[in-house]
Amino acid sequence: MFCENCGHPIPDGSWFCENCGARVIGNSDNEAEIDGRKVTENIYLCPDGKYRWIYEYKMLKNPAILITVMKVILLSYGIVMGFMVLLNLLGGDFRYWNSSDYVSFFGGFLILLVVLLVLGVISYLILAAIYGWSYQVLLTMDEDGVELMQMQKDFQKSQAIGWLTAAAGLATGNIGRAGTGILTAARNSSTSEFRHVRKVKAVRMRHVIYVNQLLGHNQVYAEDADYEFVREFIVAHCPNAKIIG
Repeated sequence: MFCENCGHPIPDGSWFCENCGARVIGNSDNEAEIDGRKVTENIYLCPDGKYRWIYEYKMLKNPAILITVMKVILLSYGIVMGFMVLLNLLGGDFRYWNSSDYVSFFGGFLILLVVLLVLGVISYLILAAIYGWSYQVLLTMDEDGVELMQMQKDFQKSQAIGWLTAAAGLATGNIGRAGTGILTAARNSSTSEFRHVRKVKAVRMRHVIYVNQLLGHNQVYAEDADYEFVREFIVAHCPNAKIIG
């Protein structure tokens, strides 16, 4: 089969095109039956018992990913600054400093923070431009967990960026950067198991529900018409989670 919207090959039994996200017509002899499985405006209960929907993330209008990037930068900055302050405290250096020394020390960290934040915003804008200012994911949810899968056209872009990152890391001897790039290029989905979720934070104005495990985090997206259904389902199936929002 081929998608009627974009012409991409579709495996038999698929309900959504993995390339463009369009719903596949003709996988049932009774189209009314397909429509009858529609539980909200955009969410469908498929024959395998899983809920599926497509979300198109507008990278300029919705700041959820940018906020996550800023949090990572601030956390990294805080760790480095805290380590430097601790070294100076243990070494007793602060005892011999005057006011200009403090201004120079903390002023340098402030300048570094501003530079990192600006670079983070610029990098995000470059990435948004590469993706065409929007980003599509296919979300699959059942009683066990939720999975986010990149649409194929976006995954190919992600692969290219990942391998570029890996190549740059190897060229500079930065093994950590190379490893991050390889992981980015190799994965096109992320999954959260509800029984391992420790915190659920719903931010409706950004159309996102943060599903956080001990060593992993996911961001589940849903339109306004679908949001309450998704939130209630996740909350009901995360028995060990702290609920915020």
